[in-house]
Amino acid sequence: MHSVPSSQNKMNQQKPLNERQQLLKNIASFSGVAIQMGVTIYLGNLLGEWLDQKFVTAYWEEIITLLAVFMAMGLVIKKAIDMSK
Repeated sequence: MHSVPSSQNKMNQQKPLNERQQLLKNIASFSGVAIQMGVTIYLGNLLGEWLDQKFVTAYWEEIITLLAVFMAMGLVIKKAIDMSK
């Protein structure tokens, strides 16, 4: 019967653990990105609302919120590209 050396056996046990750790790291990273995206959009909305009230207009809220959405999407895309490397 063929026996597996102990060093090779340890490598086989560590591989799934490292894959799980990487998976958890990716999940945590994307969770952080989701929170960052939500906060960016919310703050953009608040800024637009404040500008509308300050200048008595009705369009800054939509413009700034839309820009915040694009900025947040850019952050998500950048994070996805960084993670794929």
